[in-house]
Amino acid sequence: MTDRANIKLLRAMDYKRDHVRGGEESGRAVNIVYYGDFLCPYCRRLRVVLRQLKEAIGGRMTYAFRHFPNERAHPGAEFMARAVEAADNQGRFWDMYDGLFDEELPFSEDDARELARKIGLEMERFEREVDSEEVRGRVAEQLAEAKRNGVTGTPTIFIDGVRYDGAWDYYSMLDVLERPVGERIQRSARSFASLPAAGGLVLIVASALALAFTNSPWASAYIAFVHASFGIGPPGSLLSLTVGEWFSEGLLAFFFLLVGLEIRREMSAGALTDRKAARLPVIASVVASIVPALIYLAVNGGGAVSGWSVPTATDIAFALGVLALLGDRVPPSIRVFVAAFAVVDDIISVLILAIFYPHNFEAAWLLAAVMAIAMMFALNRWRVYAVWPYAVIAVAVWFFLHSSGVHGALAGIALAAFLPTRPTPAAGPLLAQAATALAALEHAQRDGEEDGNPVLEWASRNLSAASERLLSPADRIERAVAPWSSYFVLPLFAFSATGVSFAVDLTSPGAARILVGVILGLVIGKPLGICAAAWLSTATRIARMPDSERLRTFLGAACLCGIGDTVSLLLADQAFPGNTAEAAIAKIGVLLGSLLSAAVGATIILASPVVAARTEAAESLGNAVSP
Repeated sequence: MTDRANIKLLRAMDYKRDHVRGGEESGRAVNIVYYGDFLCPYCRRLRVVLRQLKEAIGGRMTYAFRHFPNERAHPGAEFMARAVEAADNQGRFWDMYDGLFDEELPFSEDDARELARKIGLEMERFEREVDSEEVRGRVAEQLAEAKRNGVTGTPTIFIDGVRYDGAWDYYSMLDVLERPVGERIQRSARSFASLPAAGGLVLIVASALALAFTNSPWASAYIAFVHASFGIGPPGSLLSLTVGEWFSEGLLAFFFLLVGLEIRREMSAGALTDRKAARLPVIASVVASIVPALIYLAVNGGGAVSGWSVPTATDIAFALGVLALLGDRVPPSIRVFVAAFAVVDDIISVLILAIFYPHNFEAAWLLAAVMAIAMMFALNRWRVYAVWPYAVIAVAVWFFLHSSGVHGALAGIALAAFLPTRPTPAAGPLLAQAATALAALEHAQRDGEEDGNPVLEWASRNLSAASERLLSPADRIERAVAPWSSYFVLPLFAFSATGVSFAVDLTSPGAARILVGVILGLVIGKPLGICAAAWLSTATRIARMPDSERLRTFLGAACLCGIGDTVSLLLADQAFPGNTAEAAIAKIGVLLGSLLSAAVGATIILASPVVAARTEAAESLGNAVSP
């Protein structure tokens, strides 16, 4: 799954390009970059805090100001940014910066010109440069850069290249800038999590550890751990599963919950809302699931045919991670296509798992699961926004599905379908509620009554209520579960599922064909299905290519879609139940096929020209700064 938050600063502080204050001990300084607006009242308050921090920390703190004039919220903000840049041409940036922030709001362009005279600027030059293309371009460039960094409001703060989402008060920021051990660990973790391929790297490490254990003297200990019985009741009872089964059927429900939420979001507000734009990834996903299965079946026969589903799933984390690492060689339109393709691919994988691999099917338990899901539907219709009733029923759905012989992890999909959402709240009432609470708290502090005063508790309740209203229950669940899924659930599942021995007997009947079928299905079947679907869809004008001028890059992205995912490993276990040798061979095929797909796709994209991608980036920049 993809993380929508961009917490890394795309361009680090640069003493030559940025307006920097401090840096006397720049080698050891904490670097702060903040995007601000001279007419934003909150930026004014932050400036006071930054001044206090500078006095306390001294040369160990350096900060840079970048423009994000919000002309819609603060008419005239863009002129103020240009005025400061014009003053910078005369070496007086910080004088103009301090003067503008010291002025009482509201103030006009004439007030800014009067300030320019007061600080001694040459006015004829100032008037000429404040409207010059060079100064306008400088402000527009920082505005576009801010948008690429995910900046939507002011002030937005980055500390040592990582977005700061904490409180803006003096003591909260001082704790961060003093760099205690806990803060360093947390910052390092956030920096790693912000890497596009971070989730994929953790999966690689988990898979590598499993392979290392399985092919080492500790193999017996690893196998004993994965197959250890753990649960409620005697062995063989409904809730007595092995550790590996709990990882695949229990923990994986959290992953399927995120898959369901991702699908739901894309269908309501993402790449799958526009029917015409959604047709190509939908058609490509269907064809790219059929072609690998046909290639596998063409190679295999007999009892091995049950493995046809193994090469049908794509790993979105790995594929998008590789695309991100390839940088501006991949245009945004192709990234969107791959993301939408993976969403539909997830739907198909879930359907395959539910329809083709039920074990010891019990209709009574399935009926109970349907009734429990109906209860979630009723709660949703009744607009019950508390999360816990849905969570309790989801646990029951898991138990009923597991008892019916259907994979219990699919309960995550059911929960995702019915978690309630809310319309976007009106900002005015929430702003009034938060402002009233903070104003009351400020008055209590001025009177020295904040300690033990009921105003503090009242303000806290109101701020919490306003904050919680910004996110629906579905959004809160997704934000809470996503890191656990990426860095705990999927790695544990990969650790339990990829532990296969390389000492497999490929001379046994059908073994080599299973391996070849899976590899060919991923490396050839996936890109062949995508390209065939794209050609047929565009030829018949049913859909259009995401970028007709970058066919080679599109081919490389199609090859990356051959990277198999954790669902492929799960399908291998489901396709060959009780036959660990054939399941192990299929998993080795997934690993080798994924490596080959990644290598081929990356090579094709690296061989593609990068000039066109840069042109698109320039066009995007122009679009970002245009009114």
